[in-house]
Order: sequence, then structure tokens, then C-alpha cells
Amino acid sequence: MEAHPPHLVATPVNESSMTITGDADRESMELAVHARWSPAVATELRTGIHKCLAEHPVAVLIDLHDLGDPQGHSAPMWLAAYHAGTIPEPPVRLALCVPPSTLLAGRLRRIGVPHFLPMYASMPEARSALARSLPLPDHLRLVLPPVPATARRAAVLVEEACSAWRLAPLVSAARTIVCELVTNAVEHAATDIAVVVSRRGSGLYLSVHDEDPRLPRLPDPAPPDPGTPGGGMGLRIVHAAADAWGARSIGPGKIVWATVRGAPASRPPRLRGPHPG
Repeated sequence: MEAHPPHLVATPVNESSMTITGDADRESMELAVHARWSPAVATELRTGIHKCLAEHPVAVLIDLHDLGDPQGHSAPMWLAAYHAGTIPEPPVRLALCVPPSTLLAGRLRRIGVPHFLPMYASMPEARSALARSLPLPDHLRLVLPPVPATARRAAVLVEEACSAWRLAPLVSAARTIVCELVTNAVEHAATDIAVVVSRRGSGLYLSVHDEDPRLPRLPDPAPPDPGTPGGGMGLRIVHAAADAWGARSIGPGKIVWATVRGAPASRPPRLRGPHPG
């Protein structure tokens, strides 16, 4: 039996220092910094970048317009972020949005960063360039009502995706994950549910969007309550089956997501949830 490596758990992001936005349909995320550069902010940003990459989006746009870094001391952070984005398969594309007249932008240009990490003067410019350059995603979406049969319909969506994308080895884990996430949404949110299945190279990104703002929490390990269906352990099943999972707020509701990757021999170190948004 394969021994699982230790869990890597992301700590919550300090929302006063940065904002992370993105949805499964756009396939990209944005991280905007709102702070003056300091060792504490550097630590928070590493956590924020970790959270973005754990979700394995196609791209991450980093907005530095509100970063107070008059001496350009944060330059090594953005080099490290670029290299971290090359680890997943396929790699996550990163782009910086930084005012061109700042010392930080000049320092990044002098060391050749724009040759491998695109830099843009504004977020509209960055978004437009990203939209032109990214390939059309392999992406399936289904909106379902909050009824018990919904979990089975979501499972069929996963099965069809794995068959179409030739990812049969992932179908069991992915089907288990999406059934648990949808069942939780049916039982606790009682709103319409949007299920997204996207291909990420040799892996899958799964998400369930509902209109309940309450973020899920992983329960403490305990024997299931025999009187409760599932014993409240659905998230522990997701935790065991996924390479990474988490939740984040979006609009009036939330997205709960998970990633499943290919064969263990080709996997990078597992980033295990929860990654609360």
C-alpha cells in the first residue's frame, strides 16, 4: 500500500494584505496585494501564492499596484512565485501587473524577468493578453437542483469527462470526490448547484458552487455516528481521495474544489487541504 506523505495545510490569508479572486469558469485567478512590503507581508504572500497554486488554475495574475515597495525589495518573491508555478503539470502561468515607472519594475526589467514572466502596466491589459494567449479549456459545467439524484448526475458528468479525456485511472477518485461535495451541498446549502469538471494536463479540477456562504470545515477524526448517514465524514473522504482541496467565498455563496492528479510517479508533492478561502 502506498504511504501518503505528510499533509501540507495552508493557513488562512490575511485579507487586509491581499485579495484572491477567481471562479472555475474563467480557469484563472487574480491575487491583488494591498500592503507595504515587510517580512510579515512576505510570509502572508507566500501563503496566498501557495493557495492559488494548490487550486491549479491555468493562470494567476498578480496585481502589485497597491504594493508599497519603494525600494523594489519584493523582486525575489515574484521570481520564486514564477518558479513555484512551473512545478505543477501542466505549469501554472503567472503574470505581474506592476506600474512601469516604479523601482520594482525597473529592477525586474534589469534582471530579465519579462523574458519569462510577463509584466503589464494595468489589469485590463493583463486580462486581455491572457484571454488571447490561453488555449480553449477542456471544461464541462452542469447546473443541478438540490435533490438527492443530483449526486449521481454529477458522477455521470465525471465519468463522461474521464472517458472523453482518456483519464480512466482518475475516474474512481474523481467520482467519489464530486459525489461527496455535491451531497454536502444538497444537504447543507439547499440551493442550485453548479458542478465544474476541468482537465489540468493529466489531472482534473473539480468544483461545486452553491449559494450558501458557510465554508466547510474538516471534522476532527472520530468514529462516525452510526445514527447519522455518512457520520458527517464526507469531507474526510474528499481529504483522502484528493491531491488538494479547499473552499473559498464567491459572491453570496462559495466554491468547494478539489484536484486529482495522474500516476503517483509523475506527481509533485501533494498539497492537501483544507485551503479555506
